[in-house]
Parts: sequence; structure tokens; C-alpha cells
Amino acid sequence: MNIQERLQMVIKMHNLTASSFADKIGVQRSSVSHIMTGRNKPSLDFLEKTLKTFPRVNAHWLITGITKELDRQNSVEDSKLQSEVNNNLKNKENERKQQNKKVTKVIIFYDNNTFEER
Repeated sequence: MNIQERLQMVIKMHNLTASSFADKIGVQRSSVSHIMTGRNKPSLDFLEKTLKTFPRVNAHWLITGITKELDRQNSVEDSKLQSEVNNNLKNKENERKQQNKKVTKVIIFYDNNTFEER
């Protein structure tokens, strides 16, 4: 699969037309048209705008078309990170128990800038 096909997948995944995709990432419609027809290759600026507008698109996949290797690496890294987090939580819990502290309030912060106290 070439980069034009991967860009076409991004456009379809977001239910866009080539024109609306161009408008959304802030490039000329003709730029998208030229890339989709194979006349031009996407520039670094074009790819950067695409990835900033669609942060869930995997940059490595978009540029190279490779996913499995990256997914395996990320999976291993995620597992290691999760283990570290779990160990840190256990250590903090043990420290708290040793100091005879009791939790009286928990504050949860959400990504929409709200919070909840428990």
C-alpha cells in the first residue's frame, strides 16, 4: 500500500471528501488532488498538518505503511510501563500503610478540565 492509499484510508476513516480533508488540515485542495493522483508526493509540512489534525493516526504507519512491528514494540513498552506504574502504586500504598495515614479525599481530574471529589 502506498502513501496515497494510506491517506485515502485516513480520509475515509474520518468520513471526509478530499476537499473537506484539505480544508480541515489547512492546505489547498489542489495539493490533495495532486497527491491522490500520484502527481506529487506529500511534503513534510503536509504530513505534519495531517498528523496534527488527526492525532490518532499513527505517523509511522502513515509514512511507511508498517504497523505490526510497531504494534509489538508498543505493546511491550506499554506492558513495561504498566508494570512500573503498578509497582509504583504498590510502593506508595506500602509507604502509606507504614505511616498509618488514611485517605480522606480523592480528587479525579478529567480531560475536559472538570474534577470530582470522592
